[in-house]
Amino acid sequence: MELAVFLISLFALLPLGIPIAFILLICCAILMLFMGNFDASIIAQQTVAGTNSFALMAIPFFMLAGEIMGRGGLSRRIVDFANILVGRVRGGLGYAAIIASMIFAGLSGSPVADASALGAIMIPMMVAKGYDRGTSTGLICAGAMIAPIIPPSVPMIVLGSAVGVSIGRMFMAGIVPGVLIGMGLMALWFFIVRKHDYHDTVTYTKEETAKILKDSLPALFMPVLIVGGIRLGIFTPTEAGAFACVYALFISMFVYREVKPSDLLDIAIESGKGTAIVMFIVGAATAVGWLITVAQIPAQFAALLGPVAHQPILLLIIINIFFFFIGMVMDLTPNLLIFGPVIFPVIIAAGIDPVYFGVLMVFNLCLGLITPPVGTILYLGCSVGQVTFGRLVKSILPFLMVEFTMLFLFILFPALIRVPMNWFIG
Repeated sequence: MELAVFLISLFALLPLGIPIAFILLICCAILMLFMGNFDASIIAQQTVAGTNSFALMAIPFFMLAGEIMGRGGLSRRIVDFANILVGRVRGGLGYAAIIASMIFAGLSGSPVADASALGAIMIPMMVAKGYDRGTSTGLICAGAMIAPIIPPSVPMIVLGSAVGVSIGRMFMAGIVPGVLIGMGLMALWFFIVRKHDYHDTVTYTKEETAKILKDSLPALFMPVLIVGGIRLGIFTPTEAGAFACVYALFISMFVYREVKPSDLLDIAIESGKGTAIVMFIVGAATAVGWLITVAQIPAQFAALLGPVAHQPILLLIIINIFFFFIGMVMDLTPNLLIFGPVIFPVIIAAGIDPVYFGVLMVFNLCLGLITPPVGTILYLGCSVGQVTFGRLVKSILPFLMVEFTMLFLFILFPALIRVPMNWFIG
């Protein structure tokens, strides 16, 4: 009964437009009242305690690093490098957008940062070459879904800290799936180019190529150093976030010289605002998670899924269908924090690798960012790409279908994630 009370109160409040952190706290209060043990001080204590985590310190570090990179010109240099690789191919700007998304994913770990930074550069370039504006924006938004999969991933940090799964192992598990998603988008783009008869190419002289390569190397080294440092045990994911800040600041101020000391206050304020929003949601969701555990909702959920617990693939399909619908109406972070602690005990009891499942969960719930009615990245894409919401939804559908196909393949063939994960972990 507690599970029904929680879900009914949650979905009743979501359409009212109340900030999600306050919705979670209200749901917490409603559930406590239903259970007959309401105490506002406990909600406050659990909310504060939820943000008191060493692993979660990585979030403000990576958000600050992302803000520095956005001001420091790293995204533009990544786009230039991607154009060198595939610009000569027919429809090269589209391929370059996907490759740039894959590289930028290793810098930011945030789909919002990916879509906003690359969209502002790539969409005007693509439209100038004759691409449809809706298709171009749809490609950028779909490519941004790679950011939470390839490390460093802020959603993986949130989920790992909530369910007690190794964040470092999840990082290693996300590398190959992220590349495969990018390859799937490239395969679709191959057919779109021929359907719309695009013939654009981007070419550079030898001198321009050499200059771009030299200029982009410092930016390209950053994801290599972060992933390599974690893989070799040089630093933890949290320490990797601190390293990312120092490295991004050094490159932006002393190599590219696009960030001045006078810019640092604005950068700190903007990253502080973003961090405050995320951490408030984390704290509120932690309070809900504590109460969910007290109410034994995970046990109720396990009993509900009991008949299919001995069939891992069927269990994964059912859970991922649930994730798809919940992702359509609620944002990524609260979904991870609320449903992670509820579902992971069921997954572990069924003998499914929790690291593998964590990658599936992050990817599935991220797809909610590009599906209506919530679709945070869709609204961002409308702003950056200057297209209507309806037009963007129609344009993004083929890309969304490719990503759902990739998700289904990951479910049917766990080795696509587990084998390379084991290889990277060693």
